[in-house]
Amino acid sequence: MNLALWLERQAVAAADAPAILLGDQVVADYAGFYRRAASLARALVTRGGTPGDRVALFMKNCPEYLIAFYGVWMAGGVVVPINAKLHPKEAAWIIKDSGAGLVLVTHDHGTDLRVDCPVIDVGGAAFAQMTTGDGMTCLARASGDLCWLFYTSGTTGRPKGVRITHGMVMAASLAYPLDVDDVSAKDAALYAAPMSHGAGLYMSIHVRRGAAHICPASGGYDAGEVLDLAAGHGSVSMFLAPTMVRRLQDVAKARGSRGDGIKTVVYGGGPMYLADITEAVDWFGPKFVQIYGQGECPMAITALPRDEVADRTHLRWRERLGSVGRAQSVVEVAIGNGYGFLPAGEAGEIMVRGAPVMEGYWNNPEATACAMRDGWLMTGDIGRLDSDGYLTLVDRSKDLIISGGSNIYPREVEEALLLHPDVREVSVVGRPSAEWGEDVVAFVVGDVTPEALDAHCLAHVARFKRPKAYVFVPELPKNNYGKVLKTELRARFD
Repeated sequence: MNLALWLERQAVAAADAPAILLGDQVVADYAGFYRRAASLARALVTRGGTPGDRVALFMKNCPEYLIAFYGVWMAGGVVVPINAKLHPKEAAWIIKDSGAGLVLVTHDHGTDLRVDCPVIDVGGAAFAQMTTGDGMTCLARASGDLCWLFYTSGTTGRPKGVRITHGMVMAASLAYPLDVDDVSAKDAALYAAPMSHGAGLYMSIHVRRGAAHICPASGGYDAGEVLDLAAGHGSVSMFLAPTMVRRLQDVAKARGSRGDGIKTVVYGGGPMYLADITEAVDWFGPKFVQIYGQGECPMAITALPRDEVADRTHLRWRERLGSVGRAQSVVEVAIGNGYGFLPAGEAGEIMVRGAPVMEGYWNNPEATACAMRDGWLMTGDIGRLDSDGYLTLVDRSKDLIISGGSNIYPREVEEALLLHPDVREVSVVGRPSAEWGEDVVAFVVGDVTPEALDAHCLAHVARFKRPKAYVFVPELPKNNYGKVLKTELRARFD
């Protein structure tokens, strides 16, 4: 089934309901949203577009983003969303690799883009004409047909194109009200994080339920703007990376705001440390839901619901809060070691299979063969399942530090260091050592001495896990999705 049918049905069921807002201004109801998407679909077909054709979106978050998604889908096409913060050369590589025949851009992203296909500014006359003409109904698509090429963040080399199908997005969307958070027509999805990534994947379930879609006028993430929009609209949900949650909390505290109007913050995309989420819940209340997913199984591996994130009465509440929850309804989760499955409590590679799991990467059979084994996605993450099914992430397999023959997981050391009140951010990596193989080194953002951190670590982790050195930095290097670039930190030892 074509995902765009959900929009078509909603336009009939609630034509006058507000659908797309720019800031606090309604720019389209559901009937208008559908008309513009259907017009774009007709324009794409008239230009010679055929089912399966790729259309790249190199855009800031804006109302036209939603129209582009659904217009491309209605025409049977495949969207290739590209993070707006990428360099034009990086974007051009993705456009070429995907074989996109058209690129839609916001004005400031088309200026330096050098590609061999047409580039259309969504703020210009050409796009306006494409979205105001005659429309068309959805072309039929099967659940296994591509709808989205998601390019990974590429922290260790060229990004890979994940082949996401209509069926994958539908499975993840239907799991959302089951496992993450219910959605109703009175709610609104606020696109504070890039729509090219996780935030965009939640678009479909909010369309299906007839919720509003709010694009910040800034086109990016401004914590103050988010607080204002939530307070003005009410019942707002959003996806945020952990670093964005931290910024939201800092601004809210400075204002004395408790996040009025925020219904739900779904967080994921990187490690949310126990100290940070505990503090966030203490300030904002039970508004947080954790999800764990990857581009290869978008947003749909595990979830920790709001009541468990906020619970302080369970005997094991700290352990559960430190986990990423239990398997979502549409997947199976297991722990393996390359030879078979491991029992509860043992750490190994996290494996997942189910309806939202990709079949493979775009034009990359070697990477597909490494990632997929007998239908299981090998995530590359190390974790353990407890007897109740809660999954705790230990670390990325590539980040494991082996020092003196002992395995040390950086996240465990980072969690301990973040318990110190003067540490704001930290990232732990291995440094080559002739004596030990690797030394544990902590890059720290905060006003604290090495001696204080040494004493603190000795009170929380085994002595052999204690960092051999502390490097104090004003900030940690991050990619465009807010993930810490440990490759850059390791490169400082070369």
